[in-house]
Amino acid sequence: MREVLQVTIDALSIGSMFALFSLGIALVFGIMGLINFAHGELIMAGGFVLLITIGIATPVRVLAVLVVTVVLALIMERAAFRPVRGAPADTLLVTSFAVSIFLQSLAILIFGSLPTSVGIFLNLSAPVSIFGYQVRGLDLLTISVTAVLLVGLVLFLKRTSAGIQMRAAAENFTMARLLGVKANRVVALAFAMSGFLAGVAAIMFVAQTGLISPTAGLSPVLAAFVATIIGGLGTLTGAVLGGYALGAITVLLQVTLPEDLRPFRDAFVFFALVIILLVRPQGLLGRREQRV
Repeated sequence: MREVLQVTIDALSIGSMFALFSLGIALVFGIMGLINFAHGELIMAGGFVLLITIGIATPVRVLAVLVVTVVLALIMERAAFRPVRGAPADTLLVTSFAVSIFLQSLAILIFGSLPTSVGIFLNLSAPVSIFGYQVRGLDLLTISVTAVLLVGLVLFLKRTSAGIQMRAAAENFTMARLLGVKANRVVALAFAMSGFLAGVAAIMFVAQTGLISPTAGLSPVLAAFVATIIGGLGTLTGAVLGGYALGAITVLLQVTLPEDLRPFRDAFVFFALVIILLVRPQGLLGRREQRV
């Protein structure tokens, strides 16, 4: 029973991280039809903000990360993606790769290419006892933060005027514009929210790994892409479900694989992805007309 609980906590913690990664991508894709691979560089930028603010109070560091990632996401939308809005999907994809490489190169120029140790919430790394079970406080924080963000996002999309406009734009962007929805405002809001989610993900990612590098965003964005594909492109619920499914698969393979095969865990994860897509090519919650 103790092992089952530990595996469940690990799966929920890792799944929460993947859900955070994929939500930012799913938000932008739902409106623009864009898989923004530069989203990983927002997470990377948030990690470097934590690096340069070492020694400052934790609440100030957290606020600085969120402000920087939101502002950077808005600059990214205005400077790179707004000029090519309405272009073919391959143009948008190439643009996202160009922004990603530019930000990686800029980070290498400023901080160097080697990974750097950085930490936050170090006091939560120690296990806490819950009903006699030892659970890391950091895992509980990751699960709790993701749950709060998910509830807040659902309430925003369903109860606010801006959220309803975003859902309408995701359903039919052209019709939403004809009905008076301001395209620039909706797209900018989607990027700002994705930047906020990237900031939270950066904090949790650095807290879990303790390292940051110019290529640190590659792993999160790849996990986000896989989770989004598993859940179904264009649906936020699917992105969350895909994140938790990917987390569960990752932890189960880590536990069940023989020790000599564990270094190849990621290969088995992608094999599981292929099996899922063979059964449901549109993803777990995907449909022909995708919705937020």
